[in-house]
Amino acid sequence: MNPDIVSLVVAAVFVVLAAFLVAGETAIGRVSRARVDELQREGVRGAERLRRLLDDRARYVNVLLFLHMLLFVSAIVLVTRAFLDIVAGPVWWQLIAAALVMVVVGYVALGVAPRTLGVQHSDRIAIRAAGPALFLAVLLGPLAQLLIIVGNALTPGKGYREGPFASQAELRELVDLAEASDVIEDDERQMIHSVFELGDTVARELMVPRTDMVFVESTKTLRQALSLALRSGFSRIPVIGENLDDVIGVVYLKDMARRTFEHHEAEQSERVASLMRPVFMVPDSKRADDLLRDMQAARTHLAIVMDEYGGTAGIVTIEDVVEEIVGEITDEYDTEAPEVDALAHGSYRVHARMHVEDFADLIGIHIDADEEGVDTVGGLIARRLGRVPIPGARATVQGWDLTAESAAGRRNRIGTVLAEPVTPVVDEAVTKDKSDA
Repeated sequence: MNPDIVSLVVAAVFVVLAAFLVAGETAIGRVSRARVDELQREGVRGAERLRRLLDDRARYVNVLLFLHMLLFVSAIVLVTRAFLDIVAGPVWWQLIAAALVMVVVGYVALGVAPRTLGVQHSDRIAIRAAGPALFLAVLLGPLAQLLIIVGNALTPGKGYREGPFASQAELRELVDLAEASDVIEDDERQMIHSVFELGDTVARELMVPRTDMVFVESTKTLRQALSLALRSGFSRIPVIGENLDDVIGVVYLKDMARRTFEHHEAEQSERVASLMRPVFMVPDSKRADDLLRDMQAARTHLAIVMDEYGGTAGIVTIEDVVEEIVGEITDEYDTEAPEVDALAHGSYRVHARMHVEDFADLIGIHIDADEEGVDTVGGLIARRLGRVPIPGARATVQGWDLTAESAAGRRNRIGTVLAEPVTPVVDEAVTKDKSDA
């Protein structure tokens, strides 16, 4: 048989095998442990083997990736060799022809078709690929791991111990793709990304700073503490000793209300120190995900954040951590300013979270959110200033002065923005009155 024909046949076999590996790699990366547990309960053959594979998913995905690349590169070499004999013309044309053919084959046979199948039939393909993956990991696992180590050594910065092929970044891209394909909503995509970012957020980024803390001295009476709780709206208040760096406990509104209801004289006779509970303290460098886990284990909703010198840096609650995932949480007692408040002389006071394109329509200018790279009016000011705005910060946008106003919420983010035309708009009613006069 013609050696060139043999090369093309072997190359085709390699591409088919590589396609199977790509489909298996995609399916294994997509299938969930919960689904595999369900398959085990249903008695599906091979589910137990797949469950063992998922215990070290990255290792097996890396092996499949390594082998499919090896097969595809080998196929490219074989096709190129055959084209040098089959295709007429100069060598450069033969190489270009081989490259074009393999680009099309690689894109369709490895890039699109197997990955689509791996997503559509992830359960069945993952079960069928589990056996070969377990076997190949024994043979090629050390070599794949060695190549990962070499790649990490050549890559600036910190590398991935298991390789980047089944990493968080890949999952983030999958989430973005799901949102672009309308599989999930944009707010769901943002929530998933927030979960990933929780591990990169530390307590000092979540806390209410000490300057904004509401606290009560341990020597105050229950009546004074009750009054403070009702005026401030907080149900848990830190109790201090000599100063704010000496937080000795936390007093709960529920405890004070119960005590004063059962013993009315306790309002004046008992001190806060008699009802306070132990305080939960955390360093300001503690990661948010660990903080949430520890607060759940300790069954506490409030923690005092300590700085590196042992002083009080601020206060953090479980709600603060949860808001990093789901966004701002408001209740019946939280007051929200109207999104748009029309003022005199054509000015407006708008909510900082108002969408920039809605804001542009309101004041009669054109702003493209995609071009600006921001979604909110507060983000627009930050974009113009090149820094995070604080109350009083001002930026000019297409003939309008935008002034960041009072901070709102526990994070002290900008709450409202005052929009004023550079040339004040004369009130039509005033103009008419003057002309009539």
